[in-house]
Amino acid sequence: MTVDTLDDLLDRELTPAVMRAASEIAATLGDGEVTDLVDRLAPARGALLFRVLPKDRALAVFEGLEAGHQADLISALREADVVGFFEAMDPDDRVTLLDELPASVAERLLSGLDPRERDLTAVVLGYPRRSIGRRMSPEFVSVHVQDTVGQAMARVRARLLDAETVYTVPVVEQGRVLVGVVGLRRLLATEPDTPVADVMRPVESGLVTEDAERAARRFLDRKLLGMPIVDAEQRLVGIVTVDDALAIIEEAESEDQARQGGSEALRRPYLSTAVTGLVRSRILWLLVLAVSAVLTVQVLEIFEATLAEVVVLALFIPLLTGTGGNTGNQAATTVTRALALGDVTPRDIGRVLFREVRVGALLGAVLGVLGFSVATLVYGTQIGIVIGLTLLSVCTMAAVVGGAMPIIAQTLRADPAVFSNPFISTFCDATGLVIYFLIARAVLGL
Repeated sequence: MTVDTLDDLLDRELTPAVMRAASEIAATLGDGEVTDLVDRLAPARGALLFRVLPKDRALAVFEGLEAGHQADLISALREADVVGFFEAMDPDDRVTLLDELPASVAERLLSGLDPRERDLTAVVLGYPRRSIGRRMSPEFVSVHVQDTVGQAMARVRARLLDAETVYTVPVVEQGRVLVGVVGLRRLLATEPDTPVADVMRPVESGLVTEDAERAARRFLDRKLLGMPIVDAEQRLVGIVTVDDALAIIEEAESEDQARQGGSEALRRPYLSTAVTGLVRSRILWLLVLAVSAVLTVQVLEIFEATLAEVVVLALFIPLLTGTGGNTGNQAATTVTRALALGDVTPRDIGRVLFREVRVGALLGAVLGVLGFSVATLVYGTQIGIVIGLTLLSVCTMAAVVGGAMPIIAQTLRADPAVFSNPFISTFCDATGLVIYFLIARAVLGL
């Protein structure tokens, strides 16, 4: 109820009394509640809320927003606020925000940073987009393999305030070459004069140019708190923490789900996204699918004479096309997920297709027997045979196509989700109709 009251206040004329009331209400809310409220507000109204927050709280709320929403707020906030927020951000978060900003704005903000922060940001900016190097933090604490535990703890204490994490401490040798890792708990539990080499453990690291999603999934599978990032010479260049990995996976899955549904992922929260932004995220896919659907119309035109002779065949078209599309989508979703988790690689395409042939045939057999029984009872044996055989054929074909397309997409370095549900549905519709009418012609002697 308090959040709703604050929301209503921001709709009023901002008199000093309204500003005081809004400030008092905001003071009773947690940072998470304020962040959720800003997520629902348009940028102009969100900027009004920032004006009633203390500087430290405003920064905490700003850092909790998605990068796209942060970019929208920058145009609505005062220049002094923007500079303060930008300088206080971690370098990796700063780079994510810069990717959302117009080049002129990004350049102006970068030029306003102090030299150290600008250099740290430039390090992360230098790596390819979608690489784990773009999401790592260059602010880390490391210890030397020849250090004692006491010396290592002194290094950790010296970097407590500016390091991304101190719970996972990389161990390096000459030239910053990564040789191991040691946890803070192990350091605290060990005598100060013990060599670090005696307590460190083998390291799970990521290559700086590795795909961010792949690295993040491996990181989470290993249940790590932090993962060191190295270059091609195994030199330590940064670290990724568990919250970074979770954010990468959330973004990747949001994008996949959106594309499987025939749209682009929103870069801002739904309620704070302009209507034109929602239209842009959907219109391209609708146009592509509309053009693709012309194939289905052309198939119907080719077999128009067959339909004219046996009109009852038209009644089953929605059933057959829907079944084919759903079967293909199920296979594509399963394989896309397996690719993302690393359970399947492009080398496994033969095994995947063999499995999907069997799965599709079994599904088709079950549905075909049911379709044959129902169609025979109502329309006769010949129609029943046509429907039963078509369901068997369409399910088998759709499962194979649905299983193959994500793997082909990854081989071509495209997003497997792009080749999923919308395109598979359209492809299976057209191909399924061709199979249907060919079987009808053969069985009915048309």
